[in-house]
Amino acid sequence: MSVLAVLDPVVRLAHDAVAALATVVPTALAIVLFTVAVRLALHPLARSAARGEKARARLAPRIEELRRTHKGRPEKLNPALAELYRTEQSSPFSGLLATFAQIPFFSVMYRLFTTPNDLLGHRLAGVPLGLHVTEAHSAAQLAVFGVLYAALAAVGYVNFRRAARTPLPAAPGAAVLRYLAFGTVVFAAFVPLAAGLYLLTTSVWTSAERALLHREPALQPSPALA
Repeated sequence: MSVLAVLDPVVRLAHDAVAALATVVPTALAIVLFTVAVRLALHPLARSAARGEKARARLAPRIEELRRTHKGRPEKLNPALAELYRTEQSSPFSGLLATFAQIPFFSVMYRLFTTPNDLLGHRLAGVPLGLHVTEAHSAAQLAVFGVLYAALAAVGYVNFRRAARTPLPAAPGAAVLRYLAFGTVVFAAFVPLAAGLYLLTTSVWTSAERALLHREPALQPSPALA
């Protein structure tokens, strides 16, 4: 039995929600709408995560200075770091809850779209939602998968370019981390079309959400020009 079987009660609820939507819209669109609804519910956690990331970035120079000042003296460093976080009302783990909160949702959707059920018999542009790309037997079916992978690659490229503007940590192989933006394309090749559609929807949402929450503040006009 799969380890993810413990999620089956929640998977059934997700199935029922998507099936209910599929009575009024095509099933593929129901998957998109359900994914958007859940990501919208998780948005407050994403905002918390963004605040946490900004706080860690803001405090990074001061933390590095404390590490240099108390190098080799953890009995001095740890209280100093604790005091810094207390003063700034922050935490080294601030905002991580949003990231972990998405893992159960991803697991539920993965289980829903990789376990045989009636939703996977529905079609998108003539392709069964339960079909894997290795099972495609016509140019039309391959074209649908091709469009999906191209869209995922486009989102990955946007994220790659965004990551390229972010300084990398000084660690061996850190540059490879930027290419993880294309990981969804690879993963989508091993799951049914329905799961790939979910991946595309949640990837687009994540990319747009990060662009919104991490946008640079508008420059204020200088007093001389006001």
